[in-house]
Amino acid sequence: MNRIWNRITNWELWPFYLIYTPLGFVWAYYAIKARAFWFFSNVNPSLLFSGFEGEGKKEMYEQMPMHLYPRTIYVTPETAIEIAKEKMVKDGLNYPVIAKPEIGMQGILFRKIDSEPELDTYHKIMPFEYVIQEYVDLPLEVSVFHIRYPGQTKGKVTGFILKEYMHVVGDGRSTLLHLIQQHPKAQYRMLEMRQKHGHSFNKIIPAGERYILSIAGNHNRGAKFVNLHKQIDQRLVDVFDNISNSIGQFYFGRYDLKCSSVEELKEGKNFSILEFNGAGAEPNHIYDCGMSYFDALKEVAKHWQDLYLIGRINKAKGIRYWTFKQGLEQIINSKKFFKKLKEYDLT
Repeated sequence: MNRIWNRITNWELWPFYLIYTPLGFVWAYYAIKARAFWFFSNVNPSLLFSGFEGEGKKEMYEQMPMHLYPRTIYVTPETAIEIAKEKMVKDGLNYPVIAKPEIGMQGILFRKIDSEPELDTYHKIMPFEYVIQEYVDLPLEVSVFHIRYPGQTKGKVTGFILKEYMHVVGDGRSTLLHLIQQHPKAQYRMLEMRQKHGHSFNKIIPAGERYILSIAGNHNRGAKFVNLHKQIDQRLVDVFDNISNSIGQFYFGRYDLKCSSVEELKEGKNFSILEFNGAGAEPNHIYDCGMSYFDALKEVAKHWQDLYLIGRINKAKGIRYWTFKQGLEQIINSKKFFKKLKEYDLT
């Protein structure tokens, strides 16, 4: 009963579409003003559907200078695994590595691969193109939400958060299963926990030991976000202004990256961009910071205003909005694709 009440009273545990339902009238307002249902579809012209849904990793990485992101190779299901391993050797990729779908979201089928047998298994099961990527062993994973208007070289950082991977801490007496059942987020993800950690459920976790349940830095995968809004300053903005300008036509979205420290990130040192998300990126600084549901809605609405204004500027430059049919087909195809990804994620 307590679990049910907790899900009802904690808006962050609600289903995605329930959280966003009250913002439907905001969407309608901007769609009417733009005379385009997909009023954001021209905001990031170099990304498919402006990065709202269904864009690939390859088109992201190929727009960035190579030194800004981890070494990456692309593997199709038809590729012989030995050829993929040869590419890894050629590009200097050593275990552990990260494997994830070339088109993916929410940490689905995101895996840390520690050995050749694990890669063999992943390749055998994975039915879609995926990437093998250098594992970035830096201590902090953060997100930076950056917005820049077309024709301007200076933008703004609207959100800055630190990600803490979902984990439990042992007490020397409790089993892993018991600790998971007491975890505020993991207890609602028992199917995933059983699939990933079922073999260790009866293990007693030593006192003080952190047991990582997921290395995916996504809120829906149980990561905790720490709001770093007080750390936003002009130095941080300058770093991401430079990155945004180097990409060219990326005006709205969120960078997910690892860095050695916040201070060195502000100096433009020792960081690596894991990926960036476009028009579909949530301002994830609304989570885990004690923000009320209504304040969270207002924050999302402010970001949608930027989407509308950037889209209007690009429309005046001759970059057309997607038609309703184009956008609907993209959404339907993406939903079907991600449904399949989720099914394979549980294998």
